[in-house]
Amino acid sequence: MLALALAGCSRRGEIDPTGGIVAVRSACPVAAIPAYTGDITLFNPAGSTDARAIDVVANISNLRSTCSEGAQFYSEATFTVNARRSDATVARQVTLPFFSAVVRGGNAVVAKRVGQVVLDFPAGQYRATAAAKAGSYVDKAAATLPADIQAKITQKRKAGDADAAIDPFAQPDVRAALQRTSFELLVGFNLTQDQLRYNATR
Repeated sequence: MLALALAGCSRRGEIDPTGGIVAVRSACPVAAIPAYTGDITLFNPAGSTDARAIDVVANISNLRSTCSEGAQFYSEATFTVNARRSDATVARQVTLPFFSAVVRGGNAVVAKRVGQVVLDFPAGQYRATAAAKAGSYVDKAAATLPADIQAKITQKRKAGDADAAIDPFAQPDVRAALQRTSFELLVGFNLTQDQLRYNATR
């Protein structure tokens, strides 16, 4: 039996006295970087994709998130942008766009914002680093499992019972509820179609 704790994290991974292992499902959005959006390449001239034309390369790292609870869950993701340029002759400022999107159930975008991160390259320096952050609000009720689904998941089961061998997470209504109440905060560079294609095919 798997006992699922729906709040708190102090007992993560512990053995439940009645049998099973305590796991934790957080209602807060999980922060992640979608595939192919964690780095960006600028070319000079802009229309080229030749390696000799690479101007600036940047990537997102150290993505972390915090969550505060009230009538809504507020999640804030912080991250670092590291960049490298090919010509360090003069001081230069480069502005890169990034997006933050709240996704429900793995595929439904419910909110999206676009921000900017500014990188300052001193003369003679090839590398620059900047910190950025993005935030999101998710309605607490929308991210909370209904009471009947919670009861199905946490129901005590004893060996020999008819439903002892049934995995509650395999039941269609439980799977649907878990998906419906799952949110993610996705962060990445706000790429053009050409930039996204370059990342996916290089």
